Amino acid sequence: MLSRNIIKYWSPVILWMSVIFWMSTGMFSSENTSHIILPLIDYLFPSISPQTVALIHGLIRKTGHVAEYFILGLFLFRAFRGESLHRWRLRCSIYAIIGVALYALSDEFHQSFVATRSASIVDVGIDSAGGALSQIVILLQGHRGASSVDEIGKDAGR
Repeated sequence: MLSRNIIKYWSPVILWMSVIFWMSTGMFSSENTSHIILPLIDYLFPSISPQTVALIHGLIRKTGHVAEYFILGLFLFRAFRGESLHRWRLRCSIYAIIGVALYALSDEFHQSFVATRSASIVDVGIDSAGGALSQIVILLQGHRGASSVDEIGKDAGR
């Protein structure tokens, strides 16, 4: 039973960490994503300056960081909470935020070895903010009456 619960709660965490690791490769560098994002921005907003296009590209990339680590924060909270009947536990949220921050640090360390990527402490902060934001959403959702973090997705459709 314990091993089944470990698989149930920690498999999504490990899978998502693998996705983040994959997105930290050169394939998702600014240079490579610009081939897709910049023409799209130019198409949608043909009259904006190249500086504004570059700013939007950067904002899209940073929003991706927040989203990746927001999702990791949700998965970590769920894993740390496990079978607990409590909707929200401060300890689980703190562990999730620490886990997000540590993984963000390791992700930036990994990127320091990728030729087309660079490590940035600012990105660690942005990533950690995504994880912290996920915990705020879980807390607020708990106050709304959802019985578990698993119901966040269900409640979003209402």
